[in-house]
Amino acid sequence: MPIKRTRESEEMYLETILLLHKGQPNVRSVDVRDELGLAKSSVSRGVNLLEKKGYIHIDRETGNLIFTGAGRKKAEGIYERHQTLTKALMKLGAKPGLAEENACRMEHVVSDEMMEVFRNYIKE
Repeated sequence: MPIKRTRESEEMYLETILLLHKGQPNVRSVDVRDELGLAKSSVSRGVNLLEKKGYIHIDRETGNLIFTGAGRKKAEGIYERHQTLTKALMKLGAKPGLAEENACRMEHVVSDEMMEVFRNYIKE
C-alpha cells in the first residue's frame, strides 16, 4: 500500500502546483503548503522528491517551483483525470461538491482503461 500513498501524494503536489500556476506566475513551496494545509517539512520533502524525479526545478534564489516538460505533462494528465471524473460523477447525478471531492480521491487509483470508459461516458 505505501506505493499508492506515495503516488497519490506526488500527484496531489503536481496538480496543486499546476493549479496555483494558473492563478499566479510564481509558485513557491509556501503556496503549496498553504493550499494543501500541510506542514512545512512535509511540503519541503514532497517538492524535493518531485525535483529528484525530474518533474520540477526549484530555483534556489527565489524558491519558485518550475515545471520540467515531463512534470507539466504529468500534472496536466492528472488534472484532466480529475476534471473527467468530476464531470462523469455529476452526469451520474452527484452534486458538484460531492463529485469534486470524490474525483479527487478516485483520480489516483482509476486504471487508464477505466478512465477511457469515463471519457466516453461524458461525451454521450
